[in-house]
Order: sequence, then C-alpha cells, then structure tokens
Amino acid sequence: MVDITHKITTLRTATAQALVKVGSAATIQAVLDKKVPKGDVLEVARAAGLFAVKNTANAIPDCHPMPIEYTGIHFECFEDFIQIEVCVKTIYKTGVEVEAMHGASIVALTLYDMLKPIDKNVEIATIKLLHKKGGKSDFGTKENPNLNVAVLVCSDSVSAGTKEDTSGKIITEKLEQLGLVISQYDIIPDKISDIRSNIQNLIEHKTDLIVLTGGTGLSHNDVTPEAVIPLLDRRIPGIEEAIRAYGQERTPYAMLSRSVVGFKGDTLIMALPGSVGGASESIDAVFPSVLHLFKLLNGYDHGK
Repeated sequence: MVDITHKITTLRTATAQALVKVGSAATIQAVLDKKVPKGDVLEVARAAGLFAVKNTANAIPDCHPMPIEYTGIHFECFEDFIQIEVCVKTIYKTGVEVEAMHGASIVALTLYDMLKPIDKNVEIATIKLLHKKGGKSDFGTKENPNLNVAVLVCSDSVSAGTKEDTSGKIITEKLEQLGLVISQYDIIPDKISDIRSNIQNLIEHKTDLIVLTGGTGLSHNDVTPEAVIPLLDRRIPGIEEAIRAYGQERTPYAMLSRSVVGFKGDTLIMALPGSVGGASESIDAVFPSVLHLFKLLNGYDHGK
C-alpha cells in the first residue's frame, strides 16, 4: 500500500452515485410495494452497502483499513431506473472515495441480483464519484502565493564545516515541492547574535517567510528559541502545538522540541527542529495549510 504515515488527519467525505436501469415501471412499483420475491429490495441493498463500505480494504488491495464513522445510503426511484447515492465520512489520513464507490457498486449489484428474477432487462448503468472533500488539498491555498522565502540552518557544527547540512536541504526540497521559491539559504552558528542579525537582515529585505532549523532542543547550546522569541510581535501557539502533536504521534521525543512560530510585522518566522526527521515532519504537519496566513494578511475574507 502507499505510505500515508506523513499525512495529516482531517475530516474526509465522499459521495458516490450508481444507477440501476429497469425494463418497466412495473419493476419500480414492485420495489416500492415490497412485492419482489427475494424480499425488501432497498433495505437488503442498504445492508449490503453498509457491509461493503466497511470491508473495502478487504476487497481492493491498495486500500487502507480505516475507521468508517458514517455511511448514508439513499435511494430515489424513477420510472425506469433507481438512483443510489452513498455518502461516507471518516476522520483519517486518507480519503474515502473508493469506499463510497465500492458501497455504491455493491448496492447496485444487490439490486440487480434481487430484481433479475422479475426483470430480464435490469442493468447497472453508471457508477461514479460525485464529490469528495478533505485533506491538504482542501486546507491549503488554491494558488501558491508569490512569497519571498528564506531557510536558515542554525548549527555550530555545520557552519564550522564538520557536519553536512541535511535538515535545511529537506526543508528546501519540501517547500519547493509546494511551489515556493527559496530566495535565500544560509548556514549560521547557533548563537543568539548571529540568529538575530540574520533574521533582522531578512526582514529588512521584505522576506515573507523565514524557516530556521536547529537549536530548538534542550542542550546548553540550543538557543534558537531564545534568539527568536524576543523578536516576535505575535506568537502562533496553534502552529507550534500542531507541529509537536504531529511529531508526538511518531516519536515520544517530539515533546522535547521547543519549536517557535510567530510574526515579526508581516514576516512569518518558524524555528523548527534540527534533526532531519523533526524538520521534515514539521513541514508535513502544517504545510500547505499555514500558507493561508498570507491570504489573511492580504485581507482575504474566508467567508467569500
């Protein structure tokens, strides 16, 4: 199966539709009057659909087992066809469109099986996804903002040349995958004066987003939070909490990180862990959703 361990958990919904055509209006009437020999067609099909949705991962090899938290199955009977809609919801890391379509397929097949003794022209006509929602595609920006982005690696060993930078590179790679352009990438010592002077210089050059990596731990040499916090006008605790919560699901050591996020004027400053895993997971935890902040700064009305 595809690796989804890096994905965030969000509310995911999907609605699928299936159409079952019949040969005559008499068939539809038999369904409504519950006079089909095999029983109550719609209720049996509904039960089959509920089982199908919950067991999708057992039938489709690449589907992930997941907690299905709602399934709604609705029928509308017309003169010569029955319309089926299956809505599925979960709070999880991956979508439920296949679950909804699998449910709609089995509902349609159950209708076919129950109606074929009384109608030789019954036919499954269409199975399709009507809509889906959830995941990063719905909680990021629809268009990547044109941002001036800088990455600062705060490390005494990397700046001294005794260690190779990996965290700054993975941050740069992930941000570029989101369509952002890194205008500046620097390696500096993990010293308060160096960190502050570099940040202030970037702010003076109208940098929109500054991402620092390193120096957020608890050793005596980790001073990035001490350098960054006094510069901030407004901290954003929700982003800091999201980063730590995401990391804590993957390693118990994430609670030891002192990641800091906030604004200095209109510049967003993010101080992230220096380990490759911590830096990578921090980006996964809050991007691209965090880019919505720049729409808010520009007067974007979320209600429009």
